[in-house]
Amino acid sequence: MTGSTEPQAGEQRRRAARERRSELRRVRVGDGEIVVARYSGYCYGVERALKIAEDAINGFEPPIYTLGPIIHNPGVVARLAQRGVTAIDDLSQVDKGTVVVRTHGVPPEVVEKARNRGLRVVDATCPFVTIAQSKASALHEAGYLVLILGERDHPEVAGLKACAGSEAVVVEGVGDLEMANVADRRVGIVVQTTQTRDNLAALAGAVAPVARETLAYNTICDATEKRQSAAREVAREVDAVVVVGGRNSANTNRLVSLCRDIQPRTYHIEHAGELQAAWFADCRRIGVTAGASTPDDEIDAATQTIRTFLAARP
Repeated sequence: MTGSTEPQAGEQRRRAARERRSELRRVRVGDGEIVVARYSGYCYGVERALKIAEDAINGFEPPIYTLGPIIHNPGVVARLAQRGVTAIDDLSQVDKGTVVVRTHGVPPEVVEKARNRGLRVVDATCPFVTIAQSKASALHEAGYLVLILGERDHPEVAGLKACAGSEAVVVEGVGDLEMANVADRRVGIVVQTTQTRDNLAALAGAVAPVARETLAYNTICDATEKRQSAAREVAREVDAVVVVGGRNSANTNRLVSLCRDIQPRTYHIEHAGELQAAWFADCRRIGVTAGASTPDDEIDAATQTIRTFLAARP
């Protein structure tokens, strides 16, 4: 009986948390207010990856590894390490056990190599990343020169490039693109899932007049778009913004950039201990948002710390 009810209770908790995150929350403190953006915190892909890791912990004998950090949040990775899940950089570091593929995905040949070494592979790749990889592969097979809009050193982009053929080109923006390379070519575009629509539109708009044919896939995930829109919404109405999330998180850094374009007093923190009361000394309304890899308890801790700052005002 316990075995059947615990998963149901876990899913109910996750559903309640998702509903809470979809709401704009306002916290009044004296003459001040904290505004927590809609869709702050975990997205579906991150929740799914962590559940897969949890199932691996409960279902398989150790050792258990992740290829790189399973998500870009140091606190979460540290908590998994305490439970015996070790993040590794390369398969050569292990010779037995279970390897969980990070939510950002890996090149297909890495999965094949792991299985050939006798390792159990558990795939926690975000479904949106999997779609982007399949689009990149299909474009390559159809004879397109594939452009990947994304951050060159990001693991998701490494996986996309591996699917897109040896000619594939990674660009971080229109300024990176040598137009001569796409002139009179059939060009396909895929996008790192945490990019913005504006960046995609700019790249497609620049390529289309030069290429013989342009086929662009919008592989930006729905959760990313919602978080970016909600962050902008809050940034427009507050005196300062706090963005909570890992400094190695692409989607969190994108939120920081978007908010800072609207509200220059935007602060990026990984945990509540980094907050400083002086940042908000003359602020009446403070916004809080968070990346898709940020757990609720870190958002709540930041909100509570800001609340303490506001309550301490004379």
